Amino acid sequence: MDKKNALRAGAVTAGTTLMMLLMTSPALAVTRDDGDDPGQGLSIAQTLGLYVATPIVLFLIIAGLVMVLDKSDKPQPTN
Repeated sequence: MDKKNALRAGAVTAGTTLMMLLMTSPALAVTRDDGDDPGQGLSIAQTLGLYVATPIVLFLIIAGLVMVLDKSDKPQPTN
């Protein structure tokens, strides 16, 4: 019975994915909209800074604030 359900789930997933791919139209992305004014592209360093370094720095800041502002005096249990 599990094999039938797995096959059915796979068929539904494959069908949904195929329909989504067929319904999207990337050719429309070439057509410019009125008022569309894209800026200059980002360099590799800017892209890495924006999408890699910034989230890591934000994570470290938040984690540091949580550790510094933690008020619990209970010792952690060791196993």
